Amino acid sequence: MKAEAAPPTLEVHLADGLARAEPLRYLNIFRLILAGFFLVAGRVLQLGSDSPTLFIAAAIAYMAAVLILGFKDAERLLGSSRLLTLQVLVDVTLLTVIMWTSGGYRSGMPILILVALAGAGLVGQGRMVLFYAAYATVAVLLENALRLLSGRDTVDFFTVGITCIGFFAIAQVARLLAHRALANEDLARQRGADLANQLRLNRQIIQDMQDGVLVVGEGGIVRQFNPQAVALLGASLREGMSLHACAPTLEREMRRQAAQGESAHSLRADGSGKMLLVRALPAGDAKDTLIYLEDFDRVHRQIQQVKLAALGRLTASIAHEIRNPLASVYSAAELLLEEKRSEMQARLIRIIGNNAQRIDRLVSDVLALGRRDEALPEKLQLAEFVDEFLEEFTLAEGQGAQGVVVSRMAPDVSLCMDRTHLRQILWNLVGNARRHCSGGPAAVVISARSFDEGRVELEVHDDGPGIPEDHRSQIFEPFFTTHSKGTGLGLYIARELAEANGAVLELLSTSARGAHFRLIGRAKP
Repeated sequence: MKAEAAPPTLEVHLADGLARAEPLRYLNIFRLILAGFFLVAGRVLQLGSDSPTLFIAAAIAYMAAVLILGFKDAERLLGSSRLLTLQVLVDVTLLTVIMWTSGGYRSGMPILILVALAGAGLVGQGRMVLFYAAYATVAVLLENALRLLSGRDTVDFFTVGITCIGFFAIAQVARLLAHRALANEDLARQRGADLANQLRLNRQIIQDMQDGVLVVGEGGIVRQFNPQAVALLGASLREGMSLHACAPTLEREMRRQAAQGESAHSLRADGSGKMLLVRALPAGDAKDTLIYLEDFDRVHRQIQQVKLAALGRLTASIAHEIRNPLASVYSAAELLLEEKRSEMQARLIRIIGNNAQRIDRLVSDVLALGRRDEALPEKLQLAEFVDEFLEEFTLAEGQGAQGVVVSRMAPDVSLCMDRTHLRQILWNLVGNARRHCSGGPAAVVISARSFDEGRVELEVHDDGPGIPEDHRSQIFEPFFTTHSKGTGLGLYIARELAEANGAVLELLSTSARGAHFRLIGRAKP
C-alpha cells in the first residue's frame, strides 16, 4: 500500500510565510508609489485626457485599495494567497481603466501591468500566476476592442497580442525565478542548520574528550581550548592570553619542537605536575597551531591494565595446572599422616600439608581474580545476606568466633551486587578483622546504611591495633601481606571484585581504634 505524504510541518509554513513577506512588502511599496504618482502627477503627464473624472476616480480607488490591502490584518483575514490574488486583480483592473482614460495602449499602462505581473510571479506560487497573465490579457484585449467599437484611436491587435504574450512570458519567468530562489533559500537554510548542528556536535566532542586541545595563533596567543586542557596543564587559560604567560614550559617545548622539526614530545606540566604527551599540528591553511595534550600517566595505566589482564590469564592457566599435582601431594601427605611415624616425620608431614593448603588458597585467590568480569549483579537484602554469611563464617572459624563478629543494620537496606562476589569480599574483610581484633564480644561490627540518591555504604570495623600509617598505601597492592601465612591477595581481590560490580572499596582514616573499611555501592541495578 502506498503511504500518504506527511502534512507540512509548522516550520515549513513559517519559512514559506517569511519567504513571501519580504517581496510582498516591496511590491506593496511599489503600488503605493504608483498610486501616489497617479494622484500627484497624473494630470501633468496628460494621463486621463479622454475621461478626467474617471481617471481621478480610478486613481483614488487605486490608492484606497493599496492602503486597505497593505495592512497586516488583511493578510491575517484573507491569507497570503487570497490577498495576492485580490491585489493583482485590482492592479490589472484599475490600470486597464486608467489606460482607457489615457489614450489606450500608447499610454504605457501595459508596461506597468507587466511589472505587476512580474511582482506577482515572484511572490505567488503555482498556476495562479498563469491566471493573472490570462486575466491581464483579457483586460487589455477587451480595452482595445471597446476602443475600436467606440470609434476611438486603437492599436493594431497584433501589437497588443505580442504584449499579451509578453504577459505570459514575464509571469512564467518570474515564477520560475521565484521557485529557484526559494529552492536555493531552503537549501541554504538546511545547510546552515546542518553546519550549526555539526559545529555544535564538534564543540561537544571537544569539550568532553579526554585529551586536551589548544589552538594557538601567531605570536603564541591562545585562541581556543577545552576544559581538559586546563585540567592537564593546571593553569588558568584565557582566550587572547599569551601561551608563555600561562604555560611557559609548553611554550618553550613548542619553540624547541619547531626548531628541531619534531611532531611529538613529552613534558611535565608546571601547574598540575602531570607528564603529558604533546603533539602539534598545523590547523589547516591558517597560521594557527593545533596542540593535543594527552595524559601520559593515563596511557601508562591503560598499558599496565592490558599487561595485568594478560598476566591474569596466564596465571589462571598456570593455577589450573598447579592444582592437579597439588591435590596429589596433599592426598599423599594425609595418607602418610595416618601411618605410624616418628614425631619428626609427623612434623614434616604437617609442614607439607600446611604449605599445600597455602598454595591451594593462593590458587583459589588467583582463580577468583580471573572471574572478576563474570559479575551477575542482583538486589540483595543485606541484613538477611549478612546473617547467612556470619553463620557460615562462624562454622568455619569455630566456636571462638561466636559473638565476636556482629551485624548492626536496618532490615530494609539492599545492595545490588553479585552474590558470590559480595561473599568473597566480606570473607576477606571479616577474616582480616577477626585475625587482628581483640577477640571480645562485638569486636568486629558489620553495618550498612542507605542514602536518598540510591547509594549504599557497607562498613566493616574492628577494635584491633589498626593499620600502620606506612602500610595504608600498600594494603590493596597484590602480594602485600604482614601475616606469615597470608597470600597477600585478599584485599586486592576484594577491591577488584568491588570494581567489577561498579562499587568502591576504601580504607577510612578515623580517630577510633582498629581498621575501618567501607564498600560503596548502589541499591538498584
